[in-house]
Amino acid sequence: MSNLNKNRKFERFNIHQRLQHIMMFTSFIMCTVTGLPIKYNHSWWAPKVTALFGGFDNMFTVHLIGATIMLASAAYHLIYLVVYPLVKREISTAAFPTFKDVTDLVHNMKYLIGLTDKPPQFDRYSYKEKFDYWAVFWGMAIMGGSGLMMWFPDIAATYFPRWLIESTRVAHSDEAMLAILAIFIWHFYNVHFSPTFFPMNFVWFHGKMSHELMEHEHPVELARILEEEKKGSSKDADTVGSKKPSSNLKT
Repeated sequence: MSNLNKNRKFERFNIHQRLQHIMMFTSFIMCTVTGLPIKYNHSWWAPKVTALFGGFDNMFTVHLIGATIMLASAAYHLIYLVVYPLVKREISTAAFPTFKDVTDLVHNMKYLIGLTDKPPQFDRYSYKEKFDYWAVFWGMAIMGGSGLMMWFPDIAATYFPRWLIESTRVAHSDEAMLAILAIFIWHFYNVHFSPTFFPMNFVWFHGKMSHELMEHEHPVELARILEEEKKGSSKDADTVGSKKPSSNLKT
C-alpha cells in the first residue's frame, strides 16, 4: 500500500456529532464537579470545593447551567437522529446491538487472557462503543427526569405521585455515581488512556481517524470502505471506456 493511502484520514464524526459530544462532556464535568459536594456535603473536602465557587448558591447555579446544557445536547441529538436521515436519505443501523457484539465480547475476553492471539474484528462501532452510546439514553432518562422533577417540584406534583417525587433524589444521586464511575473508569480508559490512544484520542476534536488506527480499531469497516471505493472506481472506469469518442469530421 502506498504511503499516500497510509496517511489518509477517515471521518468518524461529523461536525454535528462533535458538537453534541462536546456539549455532553462539558456539561457532564460541570455537573460532576458541582454535584459531588452536594452528595457528600458532610465530607471534609465538600466545603472547600463549594468555597471555590463563592458559596453554595453559585455552585448550584453552575450545576443547573450544566444540566441545561446536557438536556440541550440530548435534544440536539434526538433532533439530529430524525433530521439527518431525511436530509441524507439514508438510515444507519450501525449503532444497534447485534449478535456479533456478543461474540466479539467473548472473543475479546479470550484475547485478553491469552486464549487466542487474534483480537476481534470490529465494524464501525465495537460493543464497547455501543455500550457507551446506549448507556447515555438510560442515564439521560433517569438523570434528566429526576433532575427536572427536583428543579420544578410544583409542576411535578401536578402529574406524579408523592412517592415518585420523593424518590427522585435517591435516583438522581445513585445514577450520577454510576455515570461518574462508568465515564471516568470505563470510558476514559477505552478512548484516552489505553495504550492505543494515550494520552488522548483526538477524534472528539477533529472527527478524523488515521488509516493505522482504522486497521487496528475498525478493520471490518475499513475493508468495506476500501472495497466500495474500489467498486466505484471500476464502475467509473467502465463508464468512461464505454463512451464512443466524438468526431469533428463533417460528412
